[in-house]
Amino acid sequence: MYGAETSKRLDEAGIGPGDRIRVAKKGKVYEGVLMPRPEIGNGNILIIKQDDGYNIGVNADGAGIEKLRGKAEGMVFPKAQMRQGSSLPKVRLVYTGGTIGAKIDYKTGGVYMLTKPEELLYEVPELSDIAEISVSQTSSIASEDMSSDEWAAIANEVSRSINNGARGVIVTLGTDSMHYASAALSFMLRDLNAPVVLTGAQRSPDRGSSDAFQNLICSAHLAAKSDMAEVGICMHDSSSDGRCAFLRGTKARKMHTSRRDAFRPINAKPIAFVDADGTMAYVSSYKKADWKGKVTPLTGFERKVAFVKAFPNSDPDIIDYYAGRGYRGIVIEGMGLGHTPASTVKKELSWIPHVRSATDSGIVIGITSQCIYGRVNPNVYRNLRLLHNAGAIHCEDMLPETAYVKLGWLLGNYKPEEARAMLSRNLAGEISRRTTYNEFLI
Repeated sequence: MYGAETSKRLDEAGIGPGDRIRVAKKGKVYEGVLMPRPEIGNGNILIIKQDDGYNIGVNADGAGIEKLRGKAEGMVFPKAQMRQGSSLPKVRLVYTGGTIGAKIDYKTGGVYMLTKPEELLYEVPELSDIAEISVSQTSSIASEDMSSDEWAAIANEVSRSINNGARGVIVTLGTDSMHYASAALSFMLRDLNAPVVLTGAQRSPDRGSSDAFQNLICSAHLAAKSDMAEVGICMHDSSSDGRCAFLRGTKARKMHTSRRDAFRPINAKPIAFVDADGTMAYVSSYKKADWKGKVTPLTGFERKVAFVKAFPNSDPDIIDYYAGRGYRGIVIEGMGLGHTPASTVKKELSWIPHVRSATDSGIVIGITSQCIYGRVNPNVYRNLRLLHNAGAIHCEDMLPETAYVKLGWLLGNYKPEEARAMLSRNLAGEISRRTTYNEFLI
């Protein structure tokens, strides 16, 4: 609700959120859709969404306010008519939701997910010159609402698409957990023989600064033209428009909440850079696509895998808690090279006996580092050796999120002793023999 005086003026003019209005103040005129007022801030500041997608705040005191027309229904895209039967490469777009498939809700001022994925293509006519795109949908949710069930559904749809003749697949989804999903697909898609490109947007398509369109165009070039048999993330390489980076799905992490270049490669280089005109530059090795055979989805996932962080004063009873709840795996974000409190002055703060008890009971425990860059090593310090001797498995230079996904996938598809042996074995580019590249963000 706006402030009392401003609300009275709006009511007298028959104006409410969603109406298109004109506001004149100090010789300047502003037009747009009146948005609901945020719960915090000055109640007299009118929030107007302009035609360029940006919001502006104008103090209603002394301003002329005029209603232009009634309620806006939000941005509505007609379905795109993509060319079929052309000689262009066949690419499947699998829509799952996220900001890239969002539109404004003028009742709340927020965005919500499209329900018809074809709407996503309307504002990107360039796609029809790159590939013959068909669309399918597995969900329409934000990525923070995804679970391993949704990852499995995506893996099944990607497999069907490639096995039915798609040269490549684009998966659009939310960015918050995109690096979890890219890791999951990297493990779930066995015998992958074509490019699988995950993309999304930090800013919704109704905003003037949206990154959705360039990300989609670059992803289409990768899916239609590259010779990679890799799962990866294609997003802006810088905060400006220009090119995107294709990052291996097990080596990418979201490193910023809002920048357009939020995703960065960790302990690795990007596989490739791609410009909006389709120019590609490969900068690291990759598995070659051959489009032969069949992709096999292996989608089992053990949900009873915990993700915990070690820190000073952390209570090692957290390990006992998960053991008592029937958890089959635990990934620990350790400090530095993979430390947990071990040789503590107060013995009750040591994690070692709790880790040993858990591993003795059959729980698989993996150790990663909260440092993000670099790798863990059980052979440098005494405390590391104590943790290793207690049965914990140090996960080399694997990202913590990737290790969590990998352990859940292993325990969902293999026996515990097999999962234990495979956790520290490179399966999908998640472990590098040597960590030689450290790009510190921003």
